[in-house]
Amino acid sequence: MFDFSPAWFLPHPHLQTVWGRLARPRKLVSFRRESLTLPDGDELLVDHLDAPVTAPDPLHFILMHGLEGSSYSVYMQGILAVIARHGHRATAINFRSCARDPRQLSRSIPNRRPRYYHSGDTADFDFVLRTLAARNPSQRFAAFGASLGGNVVLKWLGEHPGQLLVAAASTLSVPYDLGAGARHMEKTRAGRLYLAQFLVTLRKKAMRADIMPLLDLDAVRRARTFVEFDDIATAPLHGFADANDYYARSSSIHFLDRIDTPVLALNAEDDPFLPREILPRARHAASAAVDFRTTPCGGHVGFVGGRAPWKCEYWAEELVVRWITERTA
Repeated sequence: MFDFSPAWFLPHPHLQTVWGRLARPRKLVSFRRESLTLPDGDELLVDHLDAPVTAPDPLHFILMHGLEGSSYSVYMQGILAVIARHGHRATAINFRSCARDPRQLSRSIPNRRPRYYHSGDTADFDFVLRTLAARNPSQRFAAFGASLGGNVVLKWLGEHPGQLLVAAASTLSVPYDLGAGARHMEKTRAGRLYLAQFLVTLRKKAMRADIMPLLDLDAVRRARTFVEFDDIATAPLHGFADANDYYARSSSIHFLDRIDTPVLALNAEDDPFLPREILPRARHAASAAVDFRTTPCGGHVGFVGGRAPWKCEYWAEELVVRWITERTA
């Protein structure tokens, strides 16, 4: 069940990491979009995947994407397609400022408040979960998060031992220790290339007109690493003293021991977004409820198998849905 063999034409972790973005479609499922008003007056756009009317007792998956992703990220579309095939329903959360215009996926829809989202912000997930549970008290829920979204899932579960709303969860390519991951990406040429791509949109958002008075814009423009950006933007916007304070209070590794909900935590040892030594530390920290699994290869949110480029298999997405379905049967 946990044996992953990478596609012969994608043997390298960076190829595993970028293949989906280059080769996969961004519209595999049809959504029903809803705008939720959050307790602070901001807007959160969520995309619902409805189950077939004939589906017997479907699960309701709540999904969260990674940094600067959206419900239209290829891995989100991929797992939603698997969920649909199994007859379940789902709600994909678009983090504040991350929702894409369905007519023009390159365009982000801005949020209303002078803040965004971050790796330790579990309040919006909690709000969506409780809103959906109040609408349908008999519904069974499952949670999934990729990368940053997975960190949020694990942190929320650790903050709520004994909770009964989420029956099971799964995470993919979580960094666990945010500070170690951020500094690791500064050390290699490939890591700096990934950083540069993320910072293009992060800097643009931080320089939005209604946020400008709160930040040092010259420093935002100069930011070239996650640590620099989190020091001058993420931390002041979200109530942290600095980047180190943000990392210390938001890293899911500090919450793994309190989780008592069944969780599949899946990572690749060659993930270019985190140092390999983090994985045994996270495994050691995790409670017995966490099924902590690592594969030698797979990159970051990759895990692409298959015999030909036109016949790719996305192993992790199939595994996640099957694992959760089996534990909630």
